[in-house]
Amino acid sequence: MQKERIIMGIDPGTQVMGYGILRVLDNKPSLMAMGVMQLGKYGDHYLKLARIYARVIGLIEEFLPDELAIEAPFFGKNVQSMLKLGRAQGVAMAAAISRDIPIFEYAPLKIKMAITGNGRAAKEQVAYMLQKILHIPDENMLPQLDASDGLAAALCHFYQSGLTTGDVKYKDWKDFANRHQDKVRK
Repeated sequence: MQKERIIMGIDPGTQVMGYGILRVLDNKPSLMAMGVMQLGKYGDHYLKLARIYARVIGLIEEFLPDELAIEAPFFGKNVQSMLKLGRAQGVAMAAAISRDIPIFEYAPLKIKMAITGNGRAAKEQVAYMLQKILHIPDENMLPQLDASDGLAAALCHFYQSGLTTGDVKYKDWKDFANRHQDKVRK
C-alpha cells in the first residue's frame, strides 16, 4: 500500500502570507496547491492576525496536512517589523497547534540552501528550482514569490525529514553522504 503524507508550508507575513501544499506519495513530492493571502488591505494589525488564523484553519480543513513547515522570522534592523512578523508566524502556528499538527520551523537560509544549494539565493531562483524539481507547468506558477516561498518551506521539510532513517539520525546532507559513500555518485 502506498503511504501518503501531506506537508503544508507557510511563508508568514503581515502584508502577504504565502503557502504551499505538497503531497508525498511513495516518497515522491508533488504540488497540490500554492497561493497567497493579501493582507495589505486590512489596516488593523489584529484584523490581519485574525485573517491569517482563519485562512490557515481553512487550508488545514481543506488539505488535511500531516505536518506544517514554517519559515522562521529573520533578524532585521527594524524591531517593530520583526515583532509583527513573529506575531503572524505565531498565529499560523497556533492554528496548526489547535488541530494537533506537528510544526517544523526553518530559517530562510536553510530553506534556500535545501532548494537551490545556495543559502543566499534570490526568491526567483527558489521559484525556478521548485518549478524544475516538482515539474510545475509555467501556467501553475504564481507571480507572487511568497507562494513559492511557502512551497519551498514544505519541500525543505520533506528533504530534512528524509535525513532520518529508522533510528539513525543525520546532522545534514554532508553527514548522510559521508555515511553512505557507496550510494553517493561521484
